[in-house]
Amino acid sequence: MLGIPRSFPVTLPSGRWLRADAAATLVARRSWTIASAGAGSKGERSWAWAWLATAGPRHFLLIRRTLAKPADLDFFSCFVPEGRPATLGVLVAVEGRRWTVEEDHEFGKDHFGFDQAQVRRSTSIMRHLVLVMAALAICAATAAQARSRTGCLPAPPRGPHDVPPADPGLISLTVPEIKRLLNLLTRVVHPIAHHLHWSWWRRRHQARARWFHQRARFHTVEAAA
Repeated sequence: MLGIPRSFPVTLPSGRWLRADAAATLVARRSWTIASAGAGSKGERSWAWAWLATAGPRHFLLIRRTLAKPADLDFFSCFVPEGRPATLGVLVAVEGRRWTVEEDHEFGKDHFGFDQAQVRRSTSIMRHLVLVMAALAICAATAAQARSRTGCLPAPPRGPHDVPPADPGLISLTVPEIKRLLNLLTRVVHPIAHHLHWSWWRRRHQARARWFHQRARFHTVEAAA
């Protein structure tokens, strides 16, 4: 699966050539399907999806539409190998895995300096990338192991009119939060209790925001249905 721009040339099985955004106009309104690409920190990542067969065996154009802004479209060129089911559900599930890759790149750049090497030679660049990836892997593995022991979230909302819980709870330790705590091993400006208090505050605030984001998604899905 490869993300493509709206101007990307697409060839239909009939041999007709047109842009990806022009191909989207061929999709009938009833052909759009609302489905989730997986659970995220703000709830189910739901979009409207459509797909078209393109020239070449088992090649497809996957179209993703934002529920809140129907004019916002994203396009993906897909190939399904022989022996694998070629269904819309499979393509949506694979597209959902792209989010974890994008998240890793975001964490690597924002929190670990993935793109901040002041070097010009390939050997130095490779050394920098390996060190950054190792640090990210350590924090990611620690976050995965601590996920079941550090979070205490209330039940998620079941509808758009649910009343928020009195106690929003705490989200599990995340990769950025673990990185902040590990930094305390080398540099402590305030007492440890001070840093732990702010870590608790951030996780509690994120838990409250997550609950309201999840409830807001019900409104978006209902309006698009």
